[in-house]
Amino acid sequence: MLTKTYGSAVQGVNATTITIEVVVSQGTNFYVVGLPDNAIKESQQRVEAALKFRGYRMPRTKVVVNMAPADIRKEGSAYDLPIALGILHASQQLTTEQLGEYIIMGELALDGGLRPIRGVLPIAIQARKEGFKGIILPKENAQEAAIVNNLDVIPVETMQEAIDFFEGRQDIQPVQMDTRHVFQHEANRYAADFADVQGQENIKRALEIAAAGGHNVIMIGPPGAGKTMLAKRLPSILPPLNMHEALETTKIHSVAGKLGSNASLLTTRPFRSPHHTISDVALVGGGGNPQPGEISLSHNGVLFLDELPEFKRTVLEVMRQPLEERRVTISRAKVSIDFPANFMLIASMNPCPCGYYNHPEKECVCGPGVVQRYLNKVSGPLLDRIDLHVEVTPVTFDQMTETRPAERSENIQQRVEKARQVQAARFAEFPEIHSNAMMPSQMVKDICQIDPAGRTLLKTAMERLGLSARAYDRILKVARTIADLAATDAIGIDHLAEAIQYRSLDREGWAG
Repeated sequence: MLTKTYGSAVQGVNATTITIEVVVSQGTNFYVVGLPDNAIKESQQRVEAALKFRGYRMPRTKVVVNMAPADIRKEGSAYDLPIALGILHASQQLTTEQLGEYIIMGELALDGGLRPIRGVLPIAIQARKEGFKGIILPKENAQEAAIVNNLDVIPVETMQEAIDFFEGRQDIQPVQMDTRHVFQHEANRYAADFADVQGQENIKRALEIAAAGGHNVIMIGPPGAGKTMLAKRLPSILPPLNMHEALETTKIHSVAGKLGSNASLLTTRPFRSPHHTISDVALVGGGGNPQPGEISLSHNGVLFLDELPEFKRTVLEVMRQPLEERRVTISRAKVSIDFPANFMLIASMNPCPCGYYNHPEKECVCGPGVVQRYLNKVSGPLLDRIDLHVEVTPVTFDQMTETRPAERSENIQQRVEKARQVQAARFAEFPEIHSNAMMPSQMVKDICQIDPAGRTLLKTAMERLGLSARAYDRILKVARTIADLAATDAIGIDHLAEAIQYRSLDREGWAG
């Protein structure tokens, strides 16, 4: 007898429906075909133990499980439940006509219990797209799947519950979620706030400009000056996620297994801060079955690289292309997968190995040439892609003990949103461009026009600082953002001057 159940395979951030065909016939042995990995081949032991524990029998004849399409590699233990139900139906221990109406996923414990799986959101989206009535999956994953409306999400804790549901002995109510209510109630809630930061007004101003235009930032200063504290508060002044961004971000975290149990829609912008020992594959993504890396997990949010020169050179260099293209392509012999990577890069570093070069009070003990060698660990091409270079100085005692409250993130966010609205209107005809930082070079010439006085100022700065053509574009983009914050159509000479001063690491002899 031939039985068909349906599962799903996640590739990149999208899912493909897998047909699981089970045949029980004369002969011996258990076969799984259709490019399964070892975890799927081992399902025989889990399925057999679970069936016996729940009082069912494993057929002692020939059992063939085919996973189609056979040219797609299937990975993981999430196919245990559909294989078990298929075997029960094919051996006539389960009688139901509804198996084909549902996507079924779940890893079996030896006692027939179900363990959570990952990648549930793209699986649910694909199930609705292909017209399935619903999805049957472990209870811990139900909230995540319920983000997708017009799909019955049936949560089960054991294999027996799934069997009872199909045979009509147990009525399991689909999990319902008002996604928009959850989104509106939970959106834009951050634990960290700029009100906690005393002083550092110039750094707050630079981060406000960065948030308003989607620009990358590097902060350079001595230990304890507040670089990490400021970076962690950047997501709180970015515009709130819209529903499309929230779904896109949740999909990536779901595929990577970062949502945890009973999680649902992500409503705040991600903030990722990988350690400097990270490998290049862990940063950009990859592996045998390509998984998203840190740059994709920070999509629509912030990637913070603390102590930038301590990262391996190869790790920093692989970021150059994703910074420009806002996506990363992982290519393998049989598959090529795109992961989105539209993130803001915030980096921080000490000015020298001892940390006290240019410090107003403490003396630097680094020898001649050591400071420049330390700065040279960060390549010129990478620095070119960072729009704002900000020098962070230590907070004075008077600033630390200031009783007057600092400006709240909420107020800064309102100014950032107004500037982003101006940009949304400006780029309304270009769906791929959302902020000034994303403008291509040709568009910069049209949109970031400056008057003769501004051209003279910029020419002088370019010659004295030895700036590259890319740095020229970056200055114009930042000046455009400063003008947007000031609600002016034209880029003034004061906007240009402020943008130029954010190229401090381009100055010749900065560390000389």
